[in-house]
Amino acid sequence: MASRDPAADLRRIAFLLERANEATYRVRAFRSAAKTVAALPAAELAERTAEGTLAKLPGVGDVTARCITESLAGEEPVYLRRLETTEGTDLQGAAAALRQALRGDCHAHSDWSDGGSPIEEMALAAVEVGHEYLVLTDHSPRLTVARGLTADRLRKQLDYVARLNDALPDGFRILTGIEVDILADGSLDQEDELLARLDVVVGSVHSNLRDESPKMTRRMLAAIANPHLDILGHMTGRKVSAAGEGDRAHRGGRTRPPSTFDLDKVLAACVEHGKAVEINSRPDRLDPPKRMLTVAVEAGCLFSIDTDAHAPGQLDWQRYGCERAALCGVPADRVVNTWSAERLLEWTAGHSAAE
Repeated sequence: MASRDPAADLRRIAFLLERANEATYRVRAFRSAAKTVAALPAAELAERTAEGTLAKLPGVGDVTARCITESLAGEEPVYLRRLETTEGTDLQGAAAALRQALRGDCHAHSDWSDGGSPIEEMALAAVEVGHEYLVLTDHSPRLTVARGLTADRLRKQLDYVARLNDALPDGFRILTGIEVDILADGSLDQEDELLARLDVVVGSVHSNLRDESPKMTRRMLAAIANPHLDILGHMTGRKVSAAGEGDRAHRGGRTRPPSTFDLDKVLAACVEHGKAVEINSRPDRLDPPKRMLTVAVEAGCLFSIDTDAHAPGQLDWQRYGCERAALCGVPADRVVNTWSAERLLEWTAGHSAAE
């Protein structure tokens, strides 16, 4: 029987563990083993497998060694087969159609801020889930807990992404972006010159989430009116369940109620300025709540169904956002990431042109 690619099998296991929101240490074990195996000459890998010394390699333990051995023998590793069998049910009906229509993800993080994986791994995982583009939206500088990017670091990232795009598969591209903090006065936490260079700007409130409704409303309205902002990220800031261990920024094990603000005014501003409301698919957020999402549909808002992924496997979380969107009657043609990259960029460029 022909051997399989053990590094690919190990990466697939890590992807499925991330999608299931499993503990970081477990994911890291398989990604570390995959990295070691990929760098090892085939002859040495075969020799170590025959001698039973795989577990002596750095980053390889007993469980990952067993997976490597099974893979080289041409067998699907038992660990992988178990994960594939129990990964969940398929989407149904309108939710499945909406997920099929999505062409990208407008909110994802890398290890340049608080994500757990390099940009390259996030991009290749986006290709694997069927995307044509991925918007890289690492955090802005004031979110120090998430290693937000200073202006200088963001400039370096822009240069890095330009080089990386030349090496990625045809038909796929990384779009430049940021998840920029909406500050207390509604301004955005990055230099205007840099925000103007980015393809997509997601703006989110991360601080003072318990501000009184009038103050939070003024803050959000100012941000929505800013021509650099394109998408209003996780607009209530709520946490509906304890976060998993898949990334640094979302740990803590606490739920959090939604912020209070004048929903009608915020949605009316989004419609007036042509900005999208994010449907955040993270299982610990699921933001906005369905009652607010229904009001946003009736108000005529645009939407973006995003994962807010901090690891490759989390890029497959869009299914949760699609389920909520389908329940609330979100039309596919009003979801900006069902659009081609060219149409998306034309839309975002229109906001900056309004300056």
